[in-house]
Amino acid sequence: MQFFGGSEISPSPPVPTSTGNNAHMMYVFNRNGVCLLYREWNRPLHTLNPQQDHKLMFGLLFSLKSLTAKMDPTNAEKGNLGIPQLPGQGCSFHSFRTNTYKLSFMETPSGIKFILVTNPRTGDLRETLKYIYNLYVEYVAKNPLYTPGTLIRCELFNTALDQYVRSIA
Repeated sequence: MQFFGGSEISPSPPVPTSTGNNAHMMYVFNRNGVCLLYREWNRPLHTLNPQQDHKLMFGLLFSLKSLTAKMDPTNAEKGNLGIPQLPGQGCSFHSFRTNTYKLSFMETPSGIKFILVTNPRTGDLRETLKYIYNLYVEYVAKNPLYTPGTLIRCELFNTALDQYVRSIA
């Protein structure tokens, strides 16, 4: 059984929530901060080398998760900023927006992190990230040739992901 619903990929993926739903790039990290997948569709400017970019993105996520947990008004035990938390522990965030992009984030119970960077006018992408996670489960996690924690090199997953992203663009 899959984490986010039925046992098969939904035949009808989520409908975009607004116009301007252009995906710029996507990252998939494991719980240790290793970038398992980086896909780029519409990134007009490259400012860093890929390793620096991946480190900064994971650091941003780590810091935001830590900050949201520290500011959680419902939890008396705040812990220290910078202390790693287990997936699903404490308060979490789903997205943030700047004037040039929107970053949407989802973390699975196993610690896999999906990050989708899109146009700032994009609406809520939680259902979209769940659909992409289901693609990951079907084409990567269930693949007997895939070793967890290694780079994702599954052409079926990449093709399905590219087709889906083109459909929401």
